[in-house]
Amino acid sequence: MERYAQAAPAKVNLALDILGRRPDGYHEMRMVMQTVSLCDAVTLEEAGEGFALFAQGLVLPQRKTLEQRAAEAFFAAIGRPRPSLRVTLEKKTPAYAGLGGGSADVAALLRLLRERYAPAMPREALEAVGGQIGSDMPFCVRGGTALAEGRGDLLTDLPPLPDCRFVICKPDFDLPTGPMFARLRFDKSLPHPDVDGMSAALKQGDLAGAAGRVGNVFETVLEPPERREIQQIKEALLRHGALAAAMSGSGPAVFGLFSQEAETNRALEELGRRYAQVFEAFPVGRLL
Repeated sequence: MERYAQAAPAKVNLALDILGRRPDGYHEMRMVMQTVSLCDAVTLEEAGEGFALFAQGLVLPQRKTLEQRAAEAFFAAIGRPRPSLRVTLEKKTPAYAGLGGGSADVAALLRLLRERYAPAMPREALEAVGGQIGSDMPFCVRGGTALAEGRGDLLTDLPPLPDCRFVICKPDFDLPTGPMFARLRFDKSLPHPDVDGMSAALKQGDLAGAAGRVGNVFETVLEPPERREIQQIKEALLRHGALAAAMSGSGPAVFGLFSQEAETNRALEELGRRYAQVFEAFPVGRLL
């Protein structure tokens, strides 16, 4: 039986701003997003009966999974019955971390389905299928460096980050996305990262300029114990030479942006003594 495999790269939010709640219940977002080399692996084959999902190190829900919903939406879009499928996830990206691991897995599955069943399907059509499943799915399908607006599904490609690397550290607690959105209060005191300035810096190939505009509004709604832990990780990254450090997505994973290998290694060593989930990663370009 032929098997197809794809990497499912995680993402970091270099800048994350939220402008308010939309009439449709979603939030109006402005973000600069970047795929990174920290990734899961997704394998697809026709096997068994119905739809079967297997994941190492992950307890699967009893309800219909996002992967199954994505497969059903894909085959509806191309107008053919869904065959019996077996999907296997090999997990490395931490869950509930703000790194888009679950969305990246679904996006990799969609790219595999396109490769196997509809190779002529336009990228935009596949992104639209992903958008039926989740707001960040179009970006995870496309990858690279992009400005994401609307509910996160309106994408504008940006030039790639200049040569750099990341240290990513997830502390030993989770921050599910829904409750983090519920904490937000949109008043004049809410600081807004300079998304336009970061986009301009990337267009100029200015790594320091982009790093100077890193920021995430979700950091403003952390509870005191969460804030202390996040701040300690950020300080460790900056102490070892990170050009910038911030929480990714709704957290709690924190990334540091580095330009030098030696500094990266020192940060990895220190944080690795304190935390179980510490990773080095590099920017990844467009996936589709």
